[in-house]
Amino acid sequence: MFLAELLDRTGLDVLDHLDRQVTVPVIDGLQAQGDLIVLPLALLGSAPTRGYWWDLPEEGRELVRGEAGNNPHTLVADRGTCRILTWLNDPERLAIAAFRNTAPAWLIHPEHGATGIAPGAWFVRRQRELGAGFRKPVLIAD
Repeated sequence: MFLAELLDRTGLDVLDHLDRQVTVPVIDGLQAQGDLIVLPLALLGSAPTRGYWWDLPEEGRELVRGEAGNNPHTLVADRGTCRILTWLNDPERLAIAAFRNTAPAWLIHPEHGATGIAPGAWFVRRQRELGAGFRKPVLIAD
C-alpha cells in the first residue's frame, strides 16, 4: 500500500517532506518508530492480565502523543482485523498497548510516516532513558 492511500483511508496526515508515493513496508518482527518499539507479545514474559481486549475503532487509537499534544503515534487497521488491550501487566512499566491483528495494522506518525505490522500478537512499548543528573528512569515519547 502506498502512504497516500493509507492516509486517504484513515484521514491522518504526515509532514509535507515525506514522499506519499512510497510503499509502506509490512514488517513481521521487531520494529521501531521514533521512540516506540513494536515487539512480539510473547516477549512480554507474563500474560497481559489487566483489562480486556476490544476491537480497535475504525479511526484507530492514539498510542502516544508528544508534549503539547504534538506528534501522535496512531495505530490503525481495517475494521474487524485488530483487537487491542491497553492495561498491561508489564513489570518495567514501558508497555503502552498490546494488539492482535489478522491483517496488517499500521502505525502512523506525522514525522516518521507509516510502518505496517504483519498479522500476529504484538505489544508496543516506549523508550526509557536515564534522567539528566537525577539517575532515575524517565519515560520518553515523541
